[in-house]
Amino acid sequence: MDYAANLAMTLPEVVLGLGAVALMLVSAWGGPGSTRVVSWAAVAVLFGAAIALTGPAGSGGVAFDGLYRADAFSTFAKILIYIATAVAVLMAPGFFQRTSGDDLRPEYPVLLLLSAAGMGMMVSAADLLTLYVGLELQSLSAYVLASFMRRDARSAEAGLKYFVLGALASGILLYGISLVYGFSGTTQFDGIADVYGAGRSMGLLFGLVFIFAGIAFKMSAVPFHMWTPDVYEGAPTPVTAFFASAPKVAAIGLGIRVAIEAMGPALDQWRQIVIFAALASILLGAVAAIGQSNIKRLLAYSSINNVGFALIGLAAGTPEGVAGVLTYLAIYVAMTLGSFLVVLQMRDADGQPVESIVSLSGMSRTRPALAAAMAMFMFSLAGIPPLFGFYAKFAVFDAAVKAGLFPLAAVGIAASTIGAYYYLRVVKTMYFDEPAPAFVKGDEGPLQGGLIAVAAVIVSPLGYLTIPLLGAWSIAAARALF
Repeated sequence: MDYAANLAMTLPEVVLGLGAVALMLVSAWGGPGSTRVVSWAAVAVLFGAAIALTGPAGSGGVAFDGLYRADAFSTFAKILIYIATAVAVLMAPGFFQRTSGDDLRPEYPVLLLLSAAGMGMMVSAADLLTLYVGLELQSLSAYVLASFMRRDARSAEAGLKYFVLGALASGILLYGISLVYGFSGTTQFDGIADVYGAGRSMGLLFGLVFIFAGIAFKMSAVPFHMWTPDVYEGAPTPVTAFFASAPKVAAIGLGIRVAIEAMGPALDQWRQIVIFAALASILLGAVAAIGQSNIKRLLAYSSINNVGFALIGLAAGTPEGVAGVLTYLAIYVAMTLGSFLVVLQMRDADGQPVESIVSLSGMSRTRPALAAAMAMFMFSLAGIPPLFGFYAKFAVFDAAVKAGLFPLAAVGIAASTIGAYYYLRVVKTMYFDEPAPAFVKGDEGPLQGGLIAVAAVIVSPLGYLTIPLLGAWSIAAARALF
């Protein structure tokens, strides 16, 4: 295959990389005054990368001698990543302009573009080296984003914690990669799968464990979740919304590709790891969130809880299971971004962010539309019908039952009732507690209100109308791995 054909398959990452470099030069010359132009240009670059997926980059096959794979699975994941990244760009201006001393700078959308390029490499990786390079590009951008508010102690602390623990997780992952390479003699997923299929090897088993441990950190799955609550609370709210959506999709997509393509013959070995991580994440995310008083920390534990449900589909190890995970991720992104868009509206009389759950008291009387949207997101995250979040859980539980994992599905269903408690507590606070001081209305115009409305419509019963299209797209993407 010639070089031009290879570049055509990697066109989304080429667009994001060139766009990030060009916008970096614009921001250097234009200074802070170019922020709004750079932000909208970044959204246009993300749209261009999505358009590039309609060509060979969407389903062209393997590029660069087996390092990169362009297929329906990566296309599905990249669309979700680009949507979440674009929303994170659009959320930022109003938030940063209201925080003291830290107005939005044009480096913010540039970092998001670079992170999106890394995430695209992650979900298209067909080789352990591509996997690592993509993951590190995403991580390095994320470390800076977490500490983007330099004068805010919580943001600086979040960035430092994320960097230290992320470096540890990267080391664990790299050690696992070295073990797999040492015992298989290759870094390409197809070759690794052949070696796993040839017979058991203790070295390959240890490599599998270390690789899944490194990926679990990026998912924030238990027991590698410890960074999540502190980083989510300390990072700027638009960055937290980004962390809870796009990198989650990339990490879970990467985990699925490694599990199915590279370690498919070792299903019995990695299924045990996935089942443990799934149940532990569901239980810890449900129980630990109960005592939280900060809405961002509560949503952090909610993200851990939701990762556990997504992993139930992966544990099935079937095309239906992977399709269930992809469906879950699509709905999860809408629920999570909608929730954080509402959190952005929580501001006191001085316009400063408010994050306490108590401040939501009586919001149904002071901001009824906002309270209704938040209630829909909370009910949907809890998986309560008829909202669309119920179908997300149904898809992964159905796949687990069809794969014969009845106990896993039963425990997951039972544990979901625990998580419903803290979601319902937020709704109770908004509708039944005495009103707290009302949140001031923002001056962002119709943009954020429109995004909240779109997310609310998606998670409403109207979302069920998309099931034929979403189901067909997700199963086609899943079968590309098999």
